[in-house]
Amino acid sequence: MNDHSYPALAPEPPPVDSPEWQALLAARAGAFPLVSSSSLYTLYGPLCAARRNGSYAVGHLAQSLDGRIATTNGKSRWLSGDEDLLHTHRMRAMCDAVMVGVNTVLSDDPQLTVRRCAGRHPVRVVIDPERRLDGSQRMFRDGAAPTLVLAAADRARAGEALARSEVVPVPRGRWGLDPHEIRRVLARRGLSVLFVEGGGITVSRFLAAGALDRLQITVAPLILGSGRPGILLPEITDVRNGLRPRARRFVLGNDVMIECDFHG
Repeated sequence: MNDHSYPALAPEPPPVDSPEWQALLAARAGAFPLVSSSSLYTLYGPLCAARRNGSYAVGHLAQSLDGRIATTNGKSRWLSGDEDLLHTHRMRAMCDAVMVGVNTVLSDDPQLTVRRCAGRHPVRVVIDPERRLDGSQRMFRDGAAPTLVLAAADRARAGEALARSEVVPVPRGRWGLDPHEIRRVLARRGLSVLFVEGGGITVSRFLAAGALDRLQITVAPLILGSGRPGILLPEITDVRNGLRPRARRFVLGNDVMIECDFHG
């Protein structure tokens, strides 16, 4: 039995909808097996299958042609186009929880809700090891979805609150808070399918720890010339030591998304 349960929250009126997407949402809820050859099924169908197989984590980043995810001062809106934004909201709707790091919250003040498609809001999770957030950000005040703040176990006590969110202690690891322990903590709460939406540090730490099942990188036709890099991993000296996962390619308007499968 799960330690926690979260109420179903009514979605906002969807500006984008289709029978194919409704079928995916029904399959996500376990209403019936999904059998389809649509492009939506090709992209999101694996998440329905993953839900039946336990804990699963997908990372996502949008970057420029020269590998930057934001300007030097942290601005990233809007680096990718409308179709990638719609995809991001669909990923939120397909997952139990959406996760970002503290720097993303401080820079963008995101809502992390489902607004561009039909679907339930996911539980929002913020990694804030050192307790830098003060509760003034929108996600702590809007009441739109349950929100968890993951803090280092030496900086938090079980049962603490930050505004309208719950603070959850997590042990430190080699890459900040231990990504595998984060997945275990969330899975015990019934949050098995995790969307790691950013930023670059958070996604990189999950990737370095081998804690991502898939990674989606959307490349926009934009050159920044400077700014914050996307993926940062420990240095290697031979190309053969790099990660070479199975990959799929999707065209999202003017952007191209590469989805890497590490455990398929």
